[in-house]
Parts: sequence; C-alpha cells; structure tokens
Amino acid sequence: MKYYLSMKHSKIIFLFAFTLILFSCDKSPISIEEEPKFYSTPDEELTDLLLTAANNEGLSYFELPNSQDLNAIPEDPKNKLTPSKIELGKFLFHETGLGTNPKNQINRQSYSCASCHHVRAGFQAGIKQSIGEGGIGFGQNGEARVIDTEYGFDFLDIQPIRTMSIVNSGYQEAIIWNGQFGGTGVNKGTEDAWALRSPKEINFLGFEGLESQAIAGLKIHRMHVSKELIENLGYKELFDEAFPDIDPKNRYNDTITGLAIAAYERVVLADQAPFQSWLKGDQNAMTEDQKKGAILFFGKANCVKCHTGPALNTMEFYALGMHDLKGDDVAQTVAQDFFTSAEGRGGFTGKTEDLYKFKVPQLYNLKDSPFYGHGGSFESIKDIITYKNNGIVENPVVPKEHIYPGFQPKGLTTDEINLIADFIEESLHDPNLMRYSPENLPSGNCFPNSDEQSMIDLGCK
Repeated sequence: MKYYLSMKHSKIIFLFAFTLILFSCDKSPISIEEEPKFYSTPDEELTDLLLTAANNEGLSYFELPNSQDLNAIPEDPKNKLTPSKIELGKFLFHETGLGTNPKNQINRQSYSCASCHHVRAGFQAGIKQSIGEGGIGFGQNGEARVIDTEYGFDFLDIQPIRTMSIVNSGYQEAIIWNGQFGGTGVNKGTEDAWALRSPKEINFLGFEGLESQAIAGLKIHRMHVSKELIENLGYKELFDEAFPDIDPKNRYNDTITGLAIAAYERVVLADQAPFQSWLKGDQNAMTEDQKKGAILFFGKANCVKCHTGPALNTMEFYALGMHDLKGDDVAQTVAQDFFTSAEGRGGFTGKTEDLYKFKVPQLYNLKDSPFYGHGGSFESIKDIITYKNNGIVENPVVPKEHIYPGFQPKGLTTDEINLIADFIEESLHDPNLMRYSPENLPSGNCFPNSDEQSMIDLGCK
C-alpha cells in the first residue's frame, strides 16, 4: 500500500528524526541509507516514474503527436507526408475496388486492406484469424466474418498469424510480428533474407517498414492498381494532387498506391486516449484506479522495460513461449506460411538465435479486438498480464534456451493485475478512432468488405 503524506506531516517526521540524531549520546559515525520516497498524490508518483523512464526527455517522451501535426509524426524520408497523400491513402486503404487479382472471380473487388485492419476492431481484425479474399460477412464489429464455403478452400487469403493493429504503426521501423518488411533500421544486415521473387524483395527499394509492407501487401493480398482502374473508380485527380512530382507514366500503379496507404497509416494515432490527455496536463483524464495501474505498469511490474516511448512498444524481439495460431477455428491453408510464422524473427532471418522471437507490440486500443499474442491465444488483457506475471511457458514447442531470460514471475497480486488491465484497457483507449475512417469512398463502394452478406451487415444495401 502506498501512503501519501501531507507536507505538514512530512516536516514533523523530518524534525523528529533530526532531533534524535542531534541529541544522540552515540557519537559513532552514522550510516545513512536511502530513504523511501513519499508522494503527496498518485499523480506525483506516476510523474516521477515516467521521468525516470523517459531517458531525460521529460513526459513528452511518451506523448503521441496530434494526428494533424505532420511535422511531428515519424515519416519515411522517401515518402514525405502531405495532407493530399494521406487523404488518398485513407480512401485506398478502405477501397474494395482494388481487389482485382483474386484467385476466384466470385470474390472479385469484395475485399480491402481494411478487411483485416478495420476501425471497429481498433484497426485489427474482429476475429482471431483474419480473412481477406474468400471471406464473407462482417457483423457489427467484424466478428461475423467467416470463410465462404462455396468459394474454394484452397484459394483463401487467410492469415497464418494474428493480425497486428495499424494504430501508432509509424513508431515501428520494421513491420509485422517478425519484422520482415522494411529496408532500414533493424533490418540492415538481413539482406540475405530478402529473397528475390518473394514479397521480401520489396526491401531492396529502401523504404521503411510501413511503405514496404503496404506495397508488398497489395500483391500478397491480391490487389492490383492500373491507370484504367484508377480512372474508373474516380481516383485519378486525387493521385495527381498527391503525387504531382511523379511522372504521370509512373503515377498510377501498386508502388505509388502503397506509398499513399503508408502515409495514411502513419497518422492513425491514438492521441486522444486518456493517458495522452493526462500527459498533457489533464490530471482528471484518468481515474484513481487507472493511475494506480499506471504506477504499477511503470514501476513494480516494469512493463516499461519493453513497452516504452509514445506507442509503448520497442523494436525488440522476444521469445515468451506463447501459442501459435491454432485451434478448431483456425484454417491452415498455407502450410509454409504457418511454419515460418511460428518461427518468429528466426523464420525471417534464418538465424537460430532469432527463433521464436516476436516483436514487442504497441498497447493502444487493444480492447477493441479480444485476441492477444501472435497466436491470439489470450482473450483478455487480464489473461495476458497474468501469463507474464506467472512466467510459465504455454507452448511446449519453444525450447527453454530460446525463452527471454526476463520472462520470470513478477509477484503481482490479483488486485494489481486488475489495476494494470484497467490502465491498459481504458487509459490507453482512444474512443474516437472513427475519425480515421472515411464516410464514403469516391467509388461509392461498400467497405471494408463488399460481398453480399457484408453489404447487408454494413447497411450498404
């Protein structure tokens, strides 16, 4: 239990201790140990913890910039952020009309990037295993998207690993769980793994992770852009405004489309979350329990060792022995992808020391989609905190020698776990992510999906 003493009581204690020392008959040298700190309020203690963890940068070290402040948002030097580029990217990210390269024509132009990263699930998928081409339906928050049994099971575009959120993704220089997309930063020196004639060869273009993944993702997820398509969907003028310096002969293609999508993804920031408001001076933005949870997060539990900075993430990779994507509700239609995905960073680099290591994710708006860990093996934030608190590996496939040495019991009580969960669920939750979703598309298409059932669920028909 923390005790917060008034200034008056603190002075009384100090004077009493000083008097005892002054009048002591024992004249031998006194050994002075560092006394525990006393705080007058939880806000004072939390501030002290944050300043300690902030690398001498102040509370701003944890602040997300305003999504309109393009000068403060991390950008790829080869893909400058502009309002017109971001607006175009917002449309293209949600545009089902880009789905022109399906393996089965019955699902042509019925899926988009947002099929697996949509706003109603915090820009994750509302289901454990996201489905692009070959999925039907949406429900209220994406929870009702299922495999189209008439489609052709082997043709499915279904993910071998839990879909990551695009929220705050500008703070990741390499993208997806194993960090394989991105030709800079942590991927310098991994060039031998950028296999030609594979999606990873996109790294040779020298873009950062978001740009690399957005360009490669169009091909991976069976989308394709041409000048004719852009004109038919009503986007030509938007492309011209967003990329005036690109020769028109090279302006309407997958690469330029990917750059626009990545620019949009960079501004999807949870800057209206209560914790962000608290950092900017509103001490009433969080409840007292949420402040206690934050004190534990940045203090006793030491979550900040891995989850730090504005997005509460790092570009580190750790093996925590969590289960891979599995279960009766998981469709393993792409066996090789499932194999390499389960190997984590090692599946990309080919290095033994990287096996079973996965990237530290950001922590905002997690409660919008109730699946956690790279395999979605936890269904509540409390469950995954409990797992880390217990420090017991759940996946027997992962050898002990690969497990992160810091994965040890933390000694948190049930009440402390609940307080940390409250902080993450509520204080790190931006309630207004809908501002990043378009009201309508220039094409007039339904989004994020436009199959018959999704259009019914979404009220498009």
